[in-house]
Amino acid sequence: MSTYVPRGIRNNNPGNLDYVGQAGSHLETGVPDPRFAVFPTMADGIRALRDQLLRYAAHGMDTIAAIIDVYAPPIENATNAYIAVLCSRMGVQPATVLDLNNQATMRQMIYGITLMENGPGHISLNQIDQALAGDSK
Repeated sequence: MSTYVPRGIRNNNPGNLDYVGQAGSHLETGVPDPRFAVFPTMADGIRALRDQLLRYAAHGMDTIAAIIDVYAPPIENATNAYIAVLCSRMGVQPATVLDLNNQATMRQMIYGITLMENGPGHISLNQIDQALAGDSK
């Protein structure tokens, strides 16, 4: 069994969100090129990812293709593969309009992103449900 823990999990940031001064977070330390936020708890990191996805939707980015093109740009990611995996997991097309205010849709989007960012076995749907239920947004 590997003892490797992905950066996003070590940072309580399963979406690997860049540090931009999110409430309660700080810039990661102890890495050569710090850029990601560190959250106090995994639930805080999950809620921060939810909040980021809601900001995208508020700016008209409400499809997997539109979100992931910004979230995981081709300059640093295999964006088309990322989009394909999320679409397959969610059973939608890249241009399908998502209702990110729908709890089930948000749950699946967060789960898919955390799988892509960290690999399987680190974040469960139950953890996502508990994190989202722990906040009244």
